[in-house]
Amino acid sequence: MAEHQTYEEAKALVFRGLMLLGAITIIEVVVALLAKGHLIHGVNFSHGFGHYVYMLLMIGFSIYKAYFIIFFFMHMAYEVRGLVMSVLLPVLLLVWAIIAFFSEGSYWGRSRENIRQRNEETVKPASGSNTQGYYIIPGTEKQVKLG
Repeated sequence: MAEHQTYEEAKALVFRGLMLLGAITIIEVVVALLAKGHLIHGVNFSHGFGHYVYMLLMIGFSIYKAYFIIFFFMHMAYEVRGLVMSVLLPVLLLVWAIIAFFSEGSYWGRSRENIRQRNEETVKPASGSNTQGYYIIPGTEKQVKLG
């Protein structure tokens, strides 16, 4: 445990923390406006390498702000390592679960789209004299007997 601070020291630490968080937030806003082309017309990081740099910057700033808030404003920096790990490990598992759920949801979304497209396909009867009860599968010339 760290030694106790005076009221004035704690107040100064809080204001420095708030100024740091405010500065990082302002930087995030400027980067977002720049990346979307609102500050400099013609500059747009919606595709390619610039988009990945923009996203990594935003994720990095957000992670740093979360770290700062948890460790200094929530006083986790002054706790024993076991308590810190018991709080952070479930958070990491929660992040993993969110990523897994989004991945699973996008898979199901693609599957539903494929099913919808298959349901809208029409089959047409095969032509010819010996093809009674045969149909042509769309996208192929394969004949299938139905019924």
